Amino acid sequence: MAPPPPGEEPVVIHAWSAPRSLSTSLMYSFAQRDDTEVLDEPLYANFLRVTGVDRPYRQELLSKMDPDGNKVINEVIFGPGETKYRYCKHIAKQRLPNLTSDLMKKGKHFILIRNPLNILPSFDKVVPPSFFELGIAELVSIYSELCDIGSPPPVIDADDLQRDPEVILGRLCEDLGIPFQPQMLKWEAGPKNFDGIWAPWWYGSVHKSTGFSISRRYPLTFPFAFYDLLEQSLPFYNILKRQATKTAGSLQPTLPDPPLPVPANKKILVWVGDELLPRDSAKVSVFDSVVQGGDAVWEGLRIYDGKVFKLDEHLDRLFDSAKAMAFSNVPSRDWIKDAIFRTLNSNGMFNNAHIRLTLTRGKKVTSGMSPAFNLYGCALIVLAEWKPPVYDNSHGIKLVAATTRRNSPNCVDSKIHHNNLINNILAKIEGNLAQAEDAIMLDKDGFVSETNATNIFMVKKGIVLTPHAEYCLPGITRATVMDLVVKENLVLHERRISLSEFHAADEVWTTGTMGEITPVVMIDGREIGDGKIGPITRQIQNAYKVLTAGSGVPIPRNAEE
Repeated sequence: MAPPPPGEEPVVIHAWSAPRSLSTSLMYSFAQRDDTEVLDEPLYANFLRVTGVDRPYRQELLSKMDPDGNKVINEVIFGPGETKYRYCKHIAKQRLPNLTSDLMKKGKHFILIRNPLNILPSFDKVVPPSFFELGIAELVSIYSELCDIGSPPPVIDADDLQRDPEVILGRLCEDLGIPFQPQMLKWEAGPKNFDGIWAPWWYGSVHKSTGFSISRRYPLTFPFAFYDLLEQSLPFYNILKRQATKTAGSLQPTLPDPPLPVPANKKILVWVGDELLPRDSAKVSVFDSVVQGGDAVWEGLRIYDGKVFKLDEHLDRLFDSAKAMAFSNVPSRDWIKDAIFRTLNSNGMFNNAHIRLTLTRGKKVTSGMSPAFNLYGCALIVLAEWKPPVYDNSHGIKLVAATTRRNSPNCVDSKIHHNNLINNILAKIEGNLAQAEDAIMLDKDGFVSETNATNIFMVKKGIVLTPHAEYCLPGITRATVMDLVVKENLVLHERRISLSEFHAADEVWTTGTMGEITPVVMIDGREIGDGKIGPITRQIQNAYKVLTAGSGVPIPRNAEE
């Protein structure tokens, strides 16, 4: 490839990394190209001069390397050259405020990251590790600044590079808009004439290499004196790791981000514990009881016109469930309400939204079943999403009967609204396989209990019937609809109902916070009535709509709003 015309600047490729991140190996790789010259940390002397940090080679470096960073940028990094490309290996912490903005605005940039778990075990051979010395936060700052000026950089992970250097280098070259050259995969062992004078202190292992070495199958024992530093640095690494998956790609089997039912939910704030967190950061501990054994209780809440519908009724059931489960250190009703209102206000969710409210037994001191290990108190999750009713309430849905039975009070009482929903999920799987929206679950004697997610009603000759709440959850929406049936001057019977009665019903609907009032037009291949939504179903839908529009607990907002 022809060099640039005399006097022209080469295209500068800025490689930003933290120490101990295979940055020297990557520099050696680019040095094998026939169109590239490399510079080893050209801003190192400026870094030592401005910060005053000590290194074993400080005086020698300051005497042999220009310490004027802006002069280096103008005359060395962006100076004329004889190759098409100039590769600059930069350590992130060497980008200091005294440097000209041209450093970031000119050239092509990419970021090399490495998990601090793999950096820290060997970091302190020359310099004691610290958050400053790692420079991972500065890498995030560099990434953000480049995004702000409209040039989001490729991000590659050192672990990916070691696993398959040809693939990762190929992708990196493609992202940089330069051709990949196979000779980038190999180099001769030993020191290089472009090594910095610090090479004897840092480059011992890379001098023995002739290519990207395969990473260890098992990691080194972590030096737990650095545990706090690991906790500080991992969040910054993870920010960039998410970008690496999208740019350079991951060699682990991953799926692309799926489309969300409501795209606006991609950027929501979720209450976890005692704070609001972005969606991707909203996580509970692996020691939490909900992870260890599904040990939590939950409620679904819906928001209408600035109000939370049936909030106190749902909280009553939440506290009843927590008491039945013998939870300790349960937060107060006012505290939970405040968390709900804070979450809704932060997300601007005042209508057509749904909350999955979860109270776990909390984090354990060690893994295990016993609640005696739960010494931290309960953990609250307020997951608010933009969510219209989840079923087709205008045309109706299809149901099938599941072979999976609803829990008996002899097993786990359905009146406890708990998170251990395995048998509901098994029934839902049956419904999915039958291409039905949901599945009807029977009790141990073969009578209809509810669906895997909702309560169920039927109409026969103008009379409304619904199963006893012996096996099914006594739902809040169910109770609301039962009241509406009476207020609409209809006859209501609560009794055991067989599956064949539902097959022969004139009308069927389901009730639940997520779906509201959902008509059922087919069960097990049998049309319900004439296969269309019946008049009583529409009557109850309309009554429910009027009720939700006019009642609920108002969401408090700031006075200026």
